[in-house]
Amino acid sequence: MLIFRIYVILIFIVINLTLKTQEYRILKFRIKSEIFKPAWELVKNVYNKAQSENFNLIILELNTYGGQVDIADSIRTKILTSKIPTYVFINTNAVSAGALIALSCKKIYMREGSVIGAATVLTADGKIAPDKFQSYMRALMRATAEYHGKYKIVQNGDTIEKWIRDPKIAEAMVDSSVYIEGISERGKVLSLTTNEAIKVGFCDGNVESIEKILKLNGIEKYSISEYNPSFIESIVMFFLNPIVQSILLLLIFGGIYYELQTPGFGFPGIIATCAAILYFLPLYLEGLAKHWEILLFIIGLVLIIIEIFVTPGFGLLGIIGLILAIIALILSMTINFSFDFKNVPLVDIFKNFLIVMLSFSLSFILSLFLSGKIFASKKFPKFSLLTEEKKEDGFIGVDIKISKIIGKRGRCLTKLRPSGKIVVDGEIYDAISEEGFLEPDTEIYVVNFLNNEAYVRKINK
Repeated sequence: MLIFRIYVILIFIVINLTLKTQEYRILKFRIKSEIFKPAWELVKNVYNKAQSENFNLIILELNTYGGQVDIADSIRTKILTSKIPTYVFINTNAVSAGALIALSCKKIYMREGSVIGAATVLTADGKIAPDKFQSYMRALMRATAEYHGKYKIVQNGDTIEKWIRDPKIAEAMVDSSVYIEGISERGKVLSLTTNEAIKVGFCDGNVESIEKILKLNGIEKYSISEYNPSFIESIVMFFLNPIVQSILLLLIFGGIYYELQTPGFGFPGIIATCAAILYFLPLYLEGLAKHWEILLFIIGLVLIIIEIFVTPGFGLLGIIGLILAIIALILSMTINFSFDFKNVPLVDIFKNFLIVMLSFSLSFILSLFLSGKIFASKKFPKFSLLTEEKKEDGFIGVDIKISKIIGKRGRCLTKLRPSGKIVVDGEIYDAISEEGFLEPDTEIYVVNFLNNEAYVRKINK
């Protein structure tokens, strides 16, 4: 029995020494911007690299004021389900969606003077979203805190279980009505400083560097690699930037508007098509835009093209096409899986709707304004016809011959229903009947002409 105990102790010592001398491979990355699609793409690429290259630890340096809830939830899920542990180093701010991301990490470290919290959901115009959106965020924050479990302590002879991260504190970061004595104030959303977060268990240490984090965790031998996006990844993330996407939306809607105002398919249509490709291609390559969303947009464009070429003007087909295109653009900005939107916050769908509709409205206004500025400018003579056709120079708006056939007799060449063709003095003219339908070879006389068409009546015998 004694020999067995000695063996166990020796094995424990060997394992402990092995762990201390093992070189930890650490992958570090930074999020120092708002939580939008580029941040999600960055996180996916980081975790793919960490898993494929067998890193032992991931450290996220975080400084953000928040962003989209659906994107933050996707990042949260990736962190929670990863087999490789993630530590977060909050370097100044982890606010709103940033608080949710920080809360999902196994350990939280904060620099002196940093803040975590203030996770109330806001609309696109900065106002507090309705309670149904807050309810979703409260549940999300609670669930993330609960995920880290409980620990046991002995107090006055009794074993008590306590949360590692109290879900109620996480909820107070969203809801101002949640009051926790000594921690949150009545009627105010909770935010915690570094020392306050340490006191309530939402921070594992006040540190100034990643090296200090490793020292606190007993990691002595390590190598740190920092993830830097490739050139292609940088291009994709550039086109996923909300500002760039807004510009592309302006070009799409502006191009469609100009194309509807002119016959055929020209330069505005090419601009709109290129902008649509640059909008959807990065989303598709990164798995954000689904096939059916792109197909929906293409169907919308086809209906608009039919409206342009087959039924000139802008009628029912054009309206339906435009609506389908707008819906596709909104859904492509929203993370969903096979038509499943039950886990997508309505506030994010509403926010994407506002972005698309504001871009649509702005492009329409700019198109109206710029069309008068650009095409009337002498700096762009190749793009517009500036020559004035004056009557004294011999230019008139209609064919002179048709004005000479008023009062003359002729016959219908085709059916007039009520428009068609007539023959007068051996010449063929476009005509409109003022007496309803007329059959071919019906004798008529010309009573008027307007817009290059003769108006005729039947000769009663």
